[in-house]
Amino acid sequence: MTQEEAFVQFLENYKPLIIKVASSYFSVSIERNDLIQDIILQLWKSFHKYDSSFESSTWVYKVALNVSISNLRKSTKRANIIKEYRADHELIHWQDYAVDEKLTQLHKALDKLDPFDKAVMILKLEGKAEQEAADILGISKTNYATKVSRIKSKLKTQLKQ
Repeated sequence: MTQEEAFVQFLENYKPLIIKVASSYFSVSIERNDLIQDIILQLWKSFHKYDSSFESSTWVYKVALNVSISNLRKSTKRANIIKEYRADHELIHWQDYAVDEKLTQLHKALDKLDPFDKAVMILKLEGKAEQEAADILGISKTNYATKVSRIKSKLKTQLKQ
């Protein structure tokens, strides 16, 4: 099996994870698709260097979150356009009204977090073990747990308002 074939097979296994991470950072399909392509490109560039001593999902999360955060930081203009788009309720025709209102509030609160804190909460909501999440983010397990606790408090305050 060639490296290209192995990568395509690998990518098929992690497509939902990549889409989920990209969707957490961009709701506009054009930006989300660009981010997905950037993530796939970075995975391809580093595929030959993948260290199999780590879980492959941990590696994919780490790459996807790093690319997402980097992409978000570089695109202040794009972030402002997204905020304007979300603020204009008339443009949002795709909203599924069957979605639980509390879930909608949670997503709005998560959108207000800085990119790194959002990554922390994505991993927490995905049910990742503390050590795995800390490894993905490149921080200590204790630091991860502290961040989760602080962000939860922050979210609770936002959601009460």
